[in-house]
Amino acid sequence: MTPVSSHSPHGQSSLRTVQVLGGGNAGSSAHVRSLTSGLVARGVRVTVCAPTEAERAHDFTGAGAEHVHVPRSSDPASVAALRMACTNADLVHAHGLHASFRAVLALSGRRTPLIVTWHDRAYAEGARAQFLRLLERRVVRTAAVVLGTTSALVDRARRTGARDARLAAVALPGPREAVEPEDPDRLRAKVRAELGATGRPLLMAVGSLDRHRGYGLLLDAARSWRRLDPVPLVVVAGEGPLRAELQRRIEEEGLPVRLLGQREDVCELLSAADLALLPSGGDSRSVLAQEALHARVPLVATGGGGVPELVGDAAELVPSGDSEAFAAAVVRLLGDPERQEELRDKGARQAAGWPTEDETVAQVLSVYDELTQLRPLI
Repeated sequence: MTPVSSHSPHGQSSLRTVQVLGGGNAGSSAHVRSLTSGLVARGVRVTVCAPTEAERAHDFTGAGAEHVHVPRSSDPASVAALRMACTNADLVHAHGLHASFRAVLALSGRRTPLIVTWHDRAYAEGARAQFLRLLERRVVRTAAVVLGTTSALVDRARRTGARDARLAAVALPGPREAVEPEDPDRLRAKVRAELGATGRPLLMAVGSLDRHRGYGLLLDAARSWRRLDPVPLVVVAGEGPLRAELQRRIEEEGLPVRLLGQREDVCELLSAADLALLPSGGDSRSVLAQEALHARVPLVATGGGGVPELVGDAAELVPSGDSEAFAAAVVRLLGDPERQEELRDKGARQAAGWPTEDETVAQVLSVYDELTQLRPLI
């Protein structure tokens, strides 16, 4: 790929971009952190507009960006703060529907190009679902380019009226800091002991405890796993509004499931697991699926959203919403070490074909270059 310069051929100053985040999606925040690091290394000036908690979690300033606190709300004060931050920007790149809508409001009346990345679908029911569709239409018809992390999201953007929608290369960001690795076998045994999974299979799911994540299906499946000997332990890393409801079911039904809350050691937990579980039916580019394949952990997932496109034949895929099929796939896989090893090998090959962080930055920078080559001289 031809390298793209962050400098104008007419002597203009280096490119200045504003990245806009809502702060609610860990995957998009990690992507922006990775993107920021790559852009800064190529001479691009980056401002990240995101809630302070996102800055604390992802350290955008540590990647060389300026951070501006902008709350997730689309109230006038938040929009005004974003509009101020976007002054003199060559372009604005928003991530996710709500951040994109906030950017549309902030850029009203300006000719600053807006790029939007859809990392996932926004979920809602009833009247709110209609409201989200209106937001989508407003955003995609305003954006110069919409980048979708899956073909389905690109198609959705086109159907909604996008002028230019493209498939985005989005890498799974690597660890931010190199640390001396602990002996893998020792670490695995330590993690399993801490979780109470010594001598029994350890199954792991990751994600916010929201309605659309499929945890109801997971608990339905876990009922049948009580009959196994030894009984597998299911651990869920994540926090969210369904916690009390899920915990009540776990206790009332005696399910072998532990809710771990928000964890900073997901990679270590996953490496200690026998299987990774993805019960959600609509993930676009699941971070868990990517991490599982990278870590050579066999994955059982429902086959909706962008998961089949992402994993190919490197996972056990079952129909969305079918808890019996999900439970049966887990039981089969636990009893078939050869199939587990086959999935580990296929997963490693599949992951090797995903875009790298450098390729992701190069694609985004090429889009930026397209949109700024014709900038008028001031």
